Amino acid sequence: MKYKQLLIASLVVLGSATTSLAQNQKLNTTSAKAERLYEKADSYVRARDFDRALQLLGEAIEKDPEFADAYLRAASLHKMTGNKAAAFENMEKGLKLLPFSKGQANNYFDLAELYFDKGNYQAASEWYETFLKTGANNTKQVEWAQKQLKTAAFAQEAMQQPVQFNPEQLPGTLNKFGLQYFPYTTADQRYFIYTARVSGRPDHDENIYVSQYKDQQWQTPVSISENINTPANEGAATISGDGKTLVFTSCNRPDSQGDCDLYISFRTGSEWSKPQNMGKTVNSKAWDSQPSLSADGRTLYFTSTRGDGVGKEDIWVTNRNDDGSWVKPVNMGRDINTTGRDMAPSIHMSGSTLYFVSDGHIGMGGLDVFKSDLNKNGKWTKPQNLGYPLNTFANEGSLFITPDSEIGYYSRQDNTGNGVSGIQLYKFDVPAAWRSRVNSTYAQGRVFDASSKKPLAAQVQLYDLEADSLVQQVNSDKVSGEYTVVLTQGKQYGLYVSAPKYLLNSRSFDYTSSKALSPVALDVYLEPIKSGAAMVLNNLFFDTGKYNLEKNSKTELDKLIAFMKQNPQVKIEISGHTDDVGSDKANQLLSERRAKSVVDYLAQKGVDKNRIRYKGYGESKPVQPNTSEENRQLNRRIEMRIL
Repeated sequence: MKYKQLLIASLVVLGSATTSLAQNQKLNTTSAKAERLYEKADSYVRARDFDRALQLLGEAIEKDPEFADAYLRAASLHKMTGNKAAAFENMEKGLKLLPFSKGQANNYFDLAELYFDKGNYQAASEWYETFLKTGANNTKQVEWAQKQLKTAAFAQEAMQQPVQFNPEQLPGTLNKFGLQYFPYTTADQRYFIYTARVSGRPDHDENIYVSQYKDQQWQTPVSISENINTPANEGAATISGDGKTLVFTSCNRPDSQGDCDLYISFRTGSEWSKPQNMGKTVNSKAWDSQPSLSADGRTLYFTSTRGDGVGKEDIWVTNRNDDGSWVKPVNMGRDINTTGRDMAPSIHMSGSTLYFVSDGHIGMGGLDVFKSDLNKNGKWTKPQNLGYPLNTFANEGSLFITPDSEIGYYSRQDNTGNGVSGIQLYKFDVPAAWRSRVNSTYAQGRVFDASSKKPLAAQVQLYDLEADSLVQQVNSDKVSGEYTVVLTQGKQYGLYVSAPKYLLNSRSFDYTSSKALSPVALDVYLEPIKSGAAMVLNNLFFDTGKYNLEKNSKTELDKLIAFMKQNPQVKIEISGHTDDVGSDKANQLLSERRAKSVVDYLAQKGVDKNRIRYKGYGESKPVQPNTSEENRQLNRRIEMRIL
């Protein structure tokens, strides 16, 4: 899944292995023996015997430790063969023996790059400056050097102001493989999903694993499903907040659209469906990977190398239609993507913050982790580098932040005791500066038939009442009846649970105050549509003592109209009820007027007046004793009853 692109820097080969070592210029040595050894090494390079050539250059240096040309040629050969450490050592020694020269521009550039790869920002800056002083005409090198100088300046400043960040390696129960990465949890943090492989060997393929949090600890991870994991690579997976939709990457399958494609699977009960390729609308002929699902599984962010982007790897986004199809992905644009690499998106459960890695935005060098917030105008803010020590000169991996923004998970490359490089999972307390713009919690429960008490497959919709907009839509499990929706700080929500042949059920959640978010356990019982069945319209709002419907009642009213259209044979009574505050006469009149306001709205929107009637009951039918404000609030209500 190209995960190593996130953690292991690619070797840059500068120069050609067939370049002759002999130069038509005087070598800077006074030793004839060293010069002959240098020239003999040239013949071995032409024969592509680089080991022998390096041996001879080493002997030349022994004859003359001040032989700068020999150091530089050895550095070039070491770089060609991928030995960065030896290339650095020889390049550094060689250039320090020579005075400044415009002819050494490429070597100055190379040494600056090698210092940068070691995280020595100060020395790298000095050599980039030296390179620029040569007046080099290689435009790409000049632009890169200028960018690296900005990066080094940013990095040095960031290191002077480190973020309080104390990662803790997750237990061996989870870190049981050689490589494990791309961590995700469900909204309730009961399930931990990640990609793992035994080692980097080609015969060890990637698979998706899941661990359950039980008895205050993570249980031994198991393969997510035999329907999903195969002898091919399956990885870079993401899961919806309710744990029922999984999108993952797999490469070179018979039904692939391109190099690597995105696949989708749905869980019913404990079984995952056979994965389906997300099709040519979503997948391209290029590399598509690293998906991240929104809480309700209806918005998907992912990385792709397809054309028409900003850089080589860009972040794209697509949305799911009500019929299950997906719209054509849209590039997230230059607010997020750069001409560099922008990868591994992770959308927070609130939908308000995107975490991703990039080497195009100014950072510490390599791939750094950034965050961007969705502002009130629906635009993504300028990405913020998460700083040191999470970000370093090396490439960093993907990041996942829990809905409450308290805990973060990520992976990083470590060297084990036997010298083998592995990738381990870590957790950490999220610093304030890294948290999502808004925090989230969740409502979770089961949907039942109110008569039979059996689990029911139902549609669960969450609306922002102020904006009258659908923010989440999930389905309860037809086997267990389970559902989960994510609730976000600062909003007033209407929850609507519906199923064919059942009465609509509505609930209200108000998180506009600064009260602490906490999970909500909410089982819902749907009444079959029959005479006498009733429901409280929980999202109708009036000012105290008034009967005019407030603006945020529109969602509920429109839901009621839709119910009447879907059930044309139904006739209803809208009834108004009050608490015991005030006189009986005033309460009776208020309850009638409120009920009439609802009926008038329905009639104005086309509902046949012969199908609707209203009645006020005042304070005569309380559902709770009027002994507390909480009970009085329950007694102040509008009900709908099937006639």
